[in-house]
Amino acid sequence: MEWVLADALLAQSRDPRALLGALCRGEASAERVETLRFLLQRLEDQEASGAGGAGALPEAVREVAAGYLVPLLRCLRGRPAGGADPGSPAHQRRRLLRAAGAALRSCARLAGGPQLAAALAEEALRDLVAVGRAPGLEGASEAAVEVLAAVGPCLRPREDAALLERVAQAALGLALGGDEAGPAEDAAALVAGRLLPALGQCGGAALRAVWGGLVAPGAPSGPGRVGPQLLVLSALAEKLLPEPGVERALAAREAGPDARRCWRFWRTVQAGLAQAEDALTRKRARYLLQRAVEVSAELGAECACAPQEGTGPSLFWWSEKKKDELLKFWENYILIMETFEGNQIHVIKPVLPKLNNLFEYAVSEENGCWLFHPSWHLCIYKRMFESENKILTKEGVTHFLELCETRVLPFSPEFSEFIVGPLMDALSESSLYSRSPGQLIGSGSPLGLKLQKFLVAYISLLPEEIKSSFLLKFIQRMTSRHWCAVPILFLSKALANIPRCKALGIEGLLALRDVLQCTMITHQILLRGAAQCYLLQTAMNLVDVEKVSLSDVSTFLMSVRQEECLGRQTSLWTELCDWLCVNESCFRRASIGSSTGLHETSTLNAYVKSLVQEYIKSPAWDRGEKCCMPDWFEAKLVALMVLLAVDVEGMRSQYSEKRRTQNVLRIFLDPLLDALVKFGTNAYMPLLRTDRCLQLLLKLLHTCLLKGSSSQDDEVFTLLQNFILSTSESISEFILRRLTMNELNSISDLDRCRLYLTVLTELINLHLKVGWKRGNPIWRVISPLKNASVRHLQEMNSGQEPTLGRQIQGVVSMASLAMVCEATDQKPELQLDSLDAGPMERLLCSLPLNQTLQKPRTDGESSFSEESSSSQGWGKIVAQYIHDRWVCLSFLLKKYHTLIPTSEGEILEPILPAVQMPERTLQSALEALTILPSDQVLPVFHCMKILVPKLLTSCESLCIESFDLAWKIISSLSNTQLIFWSNLKAFVQFVFDTKVLTIAAKIKGQAYFKIKEIMYKIIEMSAIKTGVFNILITYCCKSWIVSASNVSQGSLSSAKNYSELVLEACIFGTVFRRDQRLIQDVQTFIENLGHNCAANIVIENTKREDHYVRICAIKFLCLLDGSNMSHKLFMEDLAIKLLDKDELVSKSRTRYYVNSQQHRVKNRIWQTLLVLFPRFDQNFLNRIIDRIFQAGFINNQASIKYFIEWIIILILHKFPQFLLKFWDCFSYGEENLKTSICTFLSVLSHLDIVTENIPEKKLILKQALIIVLHWCFNHNFSIRLYALIALKKIWGMCKALHLEELDALTSVIESSLNQVENMQGAGNAKKNWQRIQEHFFFAAFHPLKDYCLETIFYILPRLSGLVEDEWISIGKFTKFTDIPLDAGFQWYRSPTQLCELKPGDWAQQDIGSNSGEADNQSEWTDVQKKIIPWKNNVPDLDLELVFQDRAAKLGKSISRLIVVASLIDKPTNLGGLCRTCEVFGASALAVGNLQCIRDRQFQHLSVSAEQWLPLVEVRPPQLIDYLQQKKAEGYTIVGVEQTVKSVDLTQYCFPEKSLLLLGNEREGIPANLIQQLDVCVEIPQQGIIRSLNVHVSGALLIWEYTRQQLLRHGVPVARSSGLI
Repeated sequence: MEWVLADALLAQSRDPRALLGALCRGEASAERVETLRFLLQRLEDQEASGAGGAGALPEAVREVAAGYLVPLLRCLRGRPAGGADPGSPAHQRRRLLRAAGAALRSCARLAGGPQLAAALAEEALRDLVAVGRAPGLEGASEAAVEVLAAVGPCLRPREDAALLERVAQAALGLALGGDEAGPAEDAAALVAGRLLPALGQCGGAALRAVWGGLVAPGAPSGPGRVGPQLLVLSALAEKLLPEPGVERALAAREAGPDARRCWRFWRTVQAGLAQAEDALTRKRARYLLQRAVEVSAELGAECACAPQEGTGPSLFWWSEKKKDELLKFWENYILIMETFEGNQIHVIKPVLPKLNNLFEYAVSEENGCWLFHPSWHLCIYKRMFESENKILTKEGVTHFLELCETRVLPFSPEFSEFIVGPLMDALSESSLYSRSPGQLIGSGSPLGLKLQKFLVAYISLLPEEIKSSFLLKFIQRMTSRHWCAVPILFLSKALANIPRCKALGIEGLLALRDVLQCTMITHQILLRGAAQCYLLQTAMNLVDVEKVSLSDVSTFLMSVRQEECLGRQTSLWTELCDWLCVNESCFRRASIGSSTGLHETSTLNAYVKSLVQEYIKSPAWDRGEKCCMPDWFEAKLVALMVLLAVDVEGMRSQYSEKRRTQNVLRIFLDPLLDALVKFGTNAYMPLLRTDRCLQLLLKLLHTCLLKGSSSQDDEVFTLLQNFILSTSESISEFILRRLTMNELNSISDLDRCRLYLTVLTELINLHLKVGWKRGNPIWRVISPLKNASVRHLQEMNSGQEPTLGRQIQGVVSMASLAMVCEATDQKPELQLDSLDAGPMERLLCSLPLNQTLQKPRTDGESSFSEESSSSQGWGKIVAQYIHDRWVCLSFLLKKYHTLIPTSEGEILEPILPAVQMPERTLQSALEALTILPSDQVLPVFHCMKILVPKLLTSCESLCIESFDLAWKIISSLSNTQLIFWSNLKAFVQFVFDTKVLTIAAKIKGQAYFKIKEIMYKIIEMSAIKTGVFNILITYCCKSWIVSASNVSQGSLSSAKNYSELVLEACIFGTVFRRDQRLIQDVQTFIENLGHNCAANIVIENTKREDHYVRICAIKFLCLLDGSNMSHKLFMEDLAIKLLDKDELVSKSRTRYYVNSQQHRVKNRIWQTLLVLFPRFDQNFLNRIIDRIFQAGFINNQASIKYFIEWIIILILHKFPQFLLKFWDCFSYGEENLKTSICTFLSVLSHLDIVTENIPEKKLILKQALIIVLHWCFNHNFSIRLYALIALKKIWGMCKALHLEELDALTSVIESSLNQVENMQGAGNAKKNWQRIQEHFFFAAFHPLKDYCLETIFYILPRLSGLVEDEWISIGKFTKFTDIPLDAGFQWYRSPTQLCELKPGDWAQQDIGSNSGEADNQSEWTDVQKKIIPWKNNVPDLDLELVFQDRAAKLGKSISRLIVVASLIDKPTNLGGLCRTCEVFGASALAVGNLQCIRDRQFQHLSVSAEQWLPLVEVRPPQLIDYLQQKKAEGYTIVGVEQTVKSVDLTQYCFPEKSLLLLGNEREGIPANLIQQLDVCVEIPQQGIIRSLNVHVSGALLIWEYTRQQLLRHGVPVARSSGLI
């Protein structure tokens, strides 16, 4: 219509000047300017065809440009940029700009010279540069870009080269500046979409300027620049790559840039493929790669791009000889990268085998070198590693780790950098190490094993000169972040398995030390200990001993926590000793002191001897009496090296003289022993020297006795013990003097006090080991120490003014008494006097219990203020004093517990007030809990344990207050690992003490309910903090047990009142989060390594797993005696509570599914009932039998059905009189039985067990036959199967007994059974019959022989499909020794072969039976292929088609909507779209090839719509030009695509002139066309599938456009009556 209008205007007026002048008058509007554009384009056509008018036209168009269009554009510059809404002023402005720009282009062409175009470009360039310099002028950029895009092609390539170059530089600057969201990004997209393609047409200087700016050495780079760079490259892709089909001579003359030969271009593409976060940038990178491959294939010429480094294979190359291989490689490569965009593992997994093909193509079989640069493969892996789909990440990591297993890859530096970089980043994700489906708990991580194999294989392939640097970088990367426990464990394990090589020097050793010190502080203790074991093994395997000294090694060993992994006599200790022994003479020589020569320190013994000598010397920084105590580091180091050297010497003399070990230890310790012997006589020995000697003594003992080493048969410990005992008199005299003679009088001396008391305690232990004798040196010290301490405390409380020295001595004295009390309490041999109260007892009982030490005054003689600032504060000193005070009181309360009255009124004048006035003491204890820090409340809890049972009856409210306050402290400590468990244990011991529980249950007061409240709070806490409930249930069960074979009636009668505790323990167990389950799995894996991992020996197994709660309760129940009335009543009460719980869970509305919490709880209930069953008598079963049968009617999970069936079988076997009630179960209405009858039929399949003790079986068999035959004819197939399996069993019994009464049924039953046995075909019926017969419950399970803990808790849960968390192995029962097992208890393990069966339920066998077949295929025959169409044909038909002419011939009204379907391949989609466009009156449908309308599939879907709809052929290569033309005509280009800026269809308002561009079925809209779109519209989705069929998408948008246009014109939207 526009052309018709223009021709009509020109026909009416022969003077174009007047006509143009008329259009330029009046208010500027989009319609007016568009009309002007049509007219100028028509004049341009006439001028080109030679039919132009007079010579006045150039002058006229210059006037139009200068007088109308340029002022109009200046006016539009200050307005905001265009928007998506066609009704908005911004959208109208964009429409006006495009029309004005197109008109200016025509003016420049009609002006008769280049001056106008150059002038317009100069002005627009100034505006464009101004926008870049001054933010906020984004509105001007759109106008400038439209002008430059319009007049740029009119500039002369040579004469205007400088101008074109400046325009290109400005455009590139704007385009590359759009790396952040906002106006800058909009300007970049505008420049890339409009201006750069126009400049590309100019060629020459403009294109070279853009290309030079992109690849210049100083060009900005980085991850943030990749997106803008790819935006520019994809906009100019057709110009930066050689044009296929052009003659070579012509191409040589006008050769432009060839991006294929530039390494910067390929690095940008790779960065886009692997690092880009948004899908559009990755799409542009794939498009550029594909276009480069297409161009290379069509040109056929040799091409190569050298890598940046100048070594290795080309980043990209082409050879016509290998065209097929290259095309296959790149086709697979792009297919893989495109498939990753789907992010759906079921789509991606079939494509992964093609990744193996890429490696086959990439490595030359002839010389084993890379043919393709390995960075291309690494892009694929990096893309997988960074996927938000963790399954894809795991697949990528697994595939990469399997590389060295399946093929030998040539060395590449990029591979090493990739391993240390992206691979290790990916390996830091803990979830990757989870078990594979079907793997048992504790079997280890498959990925961890693959990592180990990969690292070993890869290191073996590395050149020797590279190996060291790679391993160093690898280990240093382990220190660069805080790793979680699981990844660092498996990385360490992989390093430890690398074969021995001299790869690491001192830097490597320091890096390993950093890993030990920095990355594992907060890890779970067993995992941390195991990782340290592996890192120490790594050091021994990989360190080049010639590059490190023994001093370096000893410092490194101090980074290892000895108490977690390096215990003596462990395998790791032995391995370390062996390593030191073998390499002793190879270590780098380094002197540790001036007195020893190089030769002397080259051996281990000489080094250790010198080490001890240097240590014992008084340090140069000894400042006398006022110095602080030295750090423990040196003492730990020296002790460790001494014991290592002695054990190394023991290995040498293993088969020779044993006395050598004694001599060596004596040589090492001579300086220490000499100093210790002089302690008692040399009063002037430097203080720091005495400190260091005592520290070393302690560390020698502690290191020697670390868990993992036994003092029995330990020659070294025996020697050390004898050496120390020989000096004990001197040491004890020194300590006595220091503690009692006022020599400790400063705050720093309190650390020394603790040192002295610890040494004294260790000496007491040593004397007890060899046999305590009265009169030994320690015996002679204890009494004077006690008396002197009492004297000092009396003086301190005599009313004298407190000084620092006097107060410190008081603290020291109280600490000394606390040590004596603790030692005496734990070792009765130390009792010095009778039970009569002595001076110490009377003093301690009379002192105020929470007396705080008055802060001493500051005077000239003491520098208290200075010391307190550098040492602990006075508050901590007071807290320690009160703590020691309660330690002493705890000892006294235990010693004189018989003197504690139940109320204070009984004693008028108490001799021991704190003991004989318990109520006041308990109140003081509550006060102490509010004063003391949480880590010092233990002795207060111990006192409460003694006081509360005495006062619970008379002072219940005070006891309840103590419960509440104590629980408040425990709750606040739940995140404090070091002190929580000891405090919790003490809390449980006093709240749940047997006496407290008995008294509280007897009086049934508030204390009883408070105890139960706390019980449930502990259980609730255990759901968050694993192991809390374990403490409670273990203590209670142990306290209820008197001996291994007997439980007292009194304790069990009180336990009955707390049977809820046992009930909760029997059903306890949370469903772990995935990360918690992973930690549990890995911990079990470490435990299963046993002695091979030293951490298992050194670290005590705390048994804090949830399983141990149930194990404790079950083992406790196993000890109960059914003949004991107290036990019997307890078990019956528990059984009823279990059945109540089962009914409650069954009625719960919570979702009940396999392995849900409800399923697990019900499973545990019936397991416990099975354990209790042997203790039930007939009377009790008579009370609960109906409830058990009723449970069989409930729709339960398979495992619960098996337990219910089992217990029914056992009941009927033991008490056949219940058979009458059992037969009644079959009498319910069929509706009620349809889901549960199989349970009772399963019981009948074990009728031989049920009737085993019945002499007369005839009537029972007859009754069973009648019932089973009835159900054999049920319409439900599963019921018939169960009935048949029962019938087969019953009939076999009848035949064995030769029952003549049943002969009449013989033919019917025999024929039925023969028919089912000889079923024809291979259908499901026959398979299911075979499977149900082979099912473990009918084929292998024996209800009597298999009755044992192993079957109940391990075998049956495993066979019935319960998750592994519910399998409790019999080994855990035996490991849990807190609860003993009765000697007569013999039913631990199953004697049958049931444990050897594999899990599988017959009814579920068909589900997923072939699920593994497809995964095992090495190469999939077909995969989803969502890529850009590989080939584009050259257009051979004229593009022009006048829609209006054709529409007029068809005699129908049309809208202004054009639908472009040129990218769609499938005839069915095109046919459907053709029909939809015709129905809704689209103006035209553009297709890629008009030949498609002859396709039968097209015609079947279109139903002749092609005859009534204007069709136009626009081939894919022509789309850019076609879209540009339609933009110039005022059309808004709308794309159906999901992008970052796409608009929701429900929010978008279509302009009348809209062009709808539809994407390809597989790839969508290519990246180069997305830049031509004015707006992207997406259809809102609610489901999981990420896209609709292209025909459906198009139909939705076409209808929405039509609906909006009808509403806009006031036409009601009526319901269509046609069928679509």
